[in-house]
Amino acid sequence: MNDVNPIFKNLPDSLPISPLAILIVVTVLVGATMSFYTIPAESEGIVLRFGEYIEKVPSGLHFKLPFGVDSVVTVPTQRQQKLEFGFATPGFTNPDQTGEEPALEKTMVTGDLNSALVEWIVQYRITDPEKYLFVVRDPGVTLRDISEAVMREVVGDRTVDEIITIGRQEIEDTVLARARLLAERYQLGVSINQVQLKNVNPPEPVQSSFNEVNRAQQDRENVINLANGEYNKAVPRARGEADQKIRAAEGYRFKRINEAEGDVTAFNQVLEQYLKAPDVTRARIYLETMGEVLPQARQQIIVDDTVQQILPMLPFPGQTAGVVK
Repeated sequence: MNDVNPIFKNLPDSLPISPLAILIVVTVLVGATMSFYTIPAESEGIVLRFGEYIEKVPSGLHFKLPFGVDSVVTVPTQRQQKLEFGFATPGFTNPDQTGEEPALEKTMVTGDLNSALVEWIVQYRITDPEKYLFVVRDPGVTLRDISEAVMREVVGDRTVDEIITIGRQEIEDTVLARARLLAERYQLGVSINQVQLKNVNPPEPVQSSFNEVNRAQQDRENVINLANGEYNKAVPRARGEADQKIRAAEGYRFKRINEAEGDVTAFNQVLEQYLKAPDVTRARIYLETMGEVLPQARQQIIVDDTVQQILPMLPFPGQTAGVVK
């Protein structure tokens, strides 16, 4: 203890600590802790000062006034969110994603007074955080009400067959367009990206009968498609054969016409020469005809009627001859 610095020997044994100083230090530390906040990725922050909108800040680390002067609301503006109607997916984080009574949401009446169970999804994204927070009370619930009202309206204008079979895409497009128009009119600050029908079924008591009707319709369509396929194969083939026969007939017609015209021309030429010299022309025609006929005939012996006793001389050895009188 003899080595203690003489400077500290004059200090009192205990220094008085003011409660105000402790309070100030604690307040500063707590205020410093409350003054910094972080906005997560895919989100934006809305800064409120005594409940009044001040500014919008992007994701990252920011400073605000502590002790409740400034408050920050985080809005996931870059995240694709969805609303489910008629069913609920486990583990959802969006409080507005599912309704309180999914079984009632999916029960609808069609335009032909039939009942249908319709399950669908609405995908959206928050594009204007200020409108989303301050223009409409409970914008998520309002968006659910808009989507359900529009879907019931569209389904109520169509038959149950259209809803279950051929009209699904048209229903999705119509609901999407009308929901976007209402969301813009109510200034919800959201952008609706897609409406998708998940399951559309008739009520359970008649579902088996409806499935049989659908199978019968599908079988009918298959038979029609097969018949159309056979028609598309047979008709072109028959048309091709008909065209081929028509072209062959036309070719034969042209051939016969040309031959007839040639025969007429040849006859006219012979007639012209005959009129000029009948005897010469007659002799030439006779000789030309005999020149064509005789090489094709068998050996002939031509005798006069006055010739007698020629039969013992016939036939010649090794030849078959005919006698022409």
